[in-house]
Amino acid sequence: MSATTAPKTEPARAAQVISLQARLRDGRLGRARLDAAAKAQAAARPARDLRPLGQILIEDGAVAPGDLLKAVVMRQRQAVPLGEILLAHGWVTEAALTRALSRQWRSTVPDLVETPPDARLIDEAGAELCLNAGIVPWRRIGGAAYVAASRPEEFAALAPRLPASFGTVRMLLCSPTGAREAILTARRTALIRQAETRVDGALSCRTRNERRAGQVALAVMAALALGLLLAPLGLLTALTLWATLTLLGSIALKITAFRATLRARAVATPPPELKGQLPLISVMVPLFHEADVATKLVGRLSRLTYPRELSDIILVVEETDDITRAALEGAALPRWLRVVIVPDGPIRTKPRALTYALSFCRGDIIGVWDAEDRPEPDQLHKVARHMATAAPDVACVQGALDFYNPRTNWLSRCFTIEYAALFRAVLPGVSRLGLIVPLGGTTQFFRRDALERSGAWDAWNVTEDADLGVRLARMGLRIEVADFTTHEEANCRAIPWIKQRSRWLKGYAMTWGVHMRTPVQLWRQIGTRAFLGFQVQFIGMLTQYLLAPLLWSFWLLSLGLPHPLREPLAGLWGGLGVPVLFTIFVASELLNMAIGIWAVRRTGHRGLWTWAPTMHLYFPLGCLAAWKALYEVVVNPFYWDKTQHGVDCTEEAVVAEPTEALLPLVTLGNRVEAAAREEAEAGHDPACAASRADPLPPLSLPIRGNVS
Repeated sequence: MSATTAPKTEPARAAQVISLQARLRDGRLGRARLDAAAKAQAAARPARDLRPLGQILIEDGAVAPGDLLKAVVMRQRQAVPLGEILLAHGWVTEAALTRALSRQWRSTVPDLVETPPDARLIDEAGAELCLNAGIVPWRRIGGAAYVAASRPEEFAALAPRLPASFGTVRMLLCSPTGAREAILTARRTALIRQAETRVDGALSCRTRNERRAGQVALAVMAALALGLLLAPLGLLTALTLWATLTLLGSIALKITAFRATLRARAVATPPPELKGQLPLISVMVPLFHEADVATKLVGRLSRLTYPRELSDIILVVEETDDITRAALEGAALPRWLRVVIVPDGPIRTKPRALTYALSFCRGDIIGVWDAEDRPEPDQLHKVARHMATAAPDVACVQGALDFYNPRTNWLSRCFTIEYAALFRAVLPGVSRLGLIVPLGGTTQFFRRDALERSGAWDAWNVTEDADLGVRLARMGLRIEVADFTTHEEANCRAIPWIKQRSRWLKGYAMTWGVHMRTPVQLWRQIGTRAFLGFQVQFIGMLTQYLLAPLLWSFWLLSLGLPHPLREPLAGLWGGLGVPVLFTIFVASELLNMAIGIWAVRRTGHRGLWTWAPTMHLYFPLGCLAAWKALYEVVVNPFYWDKTQHGVDCTEEAVVAEPTEALLPLVTLGNRVEAAAREEAEAGHDPACAASRADPLPPLSLPIRGNVS
């Protein structure tokens, strides 16, 4: 039994009621006496101030009447506490709101710095629950547990989730910032260690046997060397057959997926309108050495039209990243945009930072954007609509990725074509076929419960997105590819491109190795079709890159030049070995060009399709990346080769940046909030473009009857 009261001196009747409750739990009282005890306890508790919160704020001079009225109007559309709306738009300070809530709830605000909370109580409740719910289990006094809450209106629903060992629960008040700081001060190290080990060891790269991996690598190299020495022709034949087999698998997968995509587009219907309240969405943006990008990020995110009070954007910054922290320090960030500092540790990877920051997210939908991303202004509306209408087994929605600098040079053009083919033509079909969808690292949105049950991201995997896609599939959950787009910066320099691609391929190799520890179990969990697709998508793609030089060598035959396998191939299938091999090669290239041309024409990049035939010269860079990845898998598996962003200084990229992005963050934050005020004063909700066609109700609402 729990109750929410202030820590004030109570009459003797309250003590009698507590005693009655204890006896009741022992089964010595009936239901009628339970009701009597509850009524007596309610009578003993100081009455809540029935005045609306808005009235108290007005009396304190903490909010302007006009701002309060606008917040009241916004609250008619969303199930959001009035205080959250006022904070989100900067119309009230956190300290003033906490004071007003303490008066309304007749509760005390303890000094969590001078009198820090009992860490044992935090451990009993769970630090993650405390951060997510905005509570601080403070002290146990006289058989009652005192819990400070930053959202008192939610405390009654939260109380049953608290440990039974708390006994009677009494509510205190605190500010949201004060709650986070108190929990971090007490359990910062425990939180980061949990982030590093959250994924089950059997499905994590952290349990990798370094000695065994080295032994396997040495054994493979020794076998290759021995084969070249004793039977070079046999070895080349075996490798050629394997490379050709994986190429055929890749062709089959692309054709099947592309066909499924075309069928889906043929029967596509407009998405249904979202009914009911919009959800609270948290989006994490990991930053590392992003000083230039960070100064532009607020301008990009300020374009979002989702209601500010339902937006929870978290900038995730490493503790050791002095560059990015200096760029953000002292900036007047809007309330809906906050910074989470990730403590340093044995590794510094994006998945480690994301898993740590997950505990700070408030939303039921969790998203990820990269630092250089430019999401569509209405993207979060599309996410909310998709999630509301998706089947219960849909755990994640992956958006499409595109680039805002495709014409910087030839490399950026090819990169854009490659991504268009993947996200427009292949992945939607892969999803519809029920195969594993390797996530794209950004513009992915999860149902929170599914993400937490999966263990979130593996902190030790350098391609955490693809690994998470496999784990979700093993749980029987699906990933859908949705029709919304995020623009980011195409890697337009060869060396950074190779480094980035090598990290991806290294992660794919590690992911394949982790999930193939128990291949039979994997097959039973995801099914035969998905299991075969997994082999093609991961180990097949990797070997295609590694053995690409071997396949290229057969072009010597078309020039009449000698080749070691000319004679063996000539004797296959009645002399058709060489023609069949060349047919497979040409079919693969034509298929890639056709899919690339079809996909890039859907992205609006006019004229870019003419560069699709040059993709044959683009993929050799991947061969270099694959061999670099193979080397790092053995000697440096957890090294995160950071891709530097913000390096494109072409006229196109500069013009594409919003004007606000060139202003200091402080000025920008003020301008954004000023624009919101002006829009609201004009009779529109500044945070929700979707509602602008629906005029607001008259602003002559009585404060007392509509402010809670």
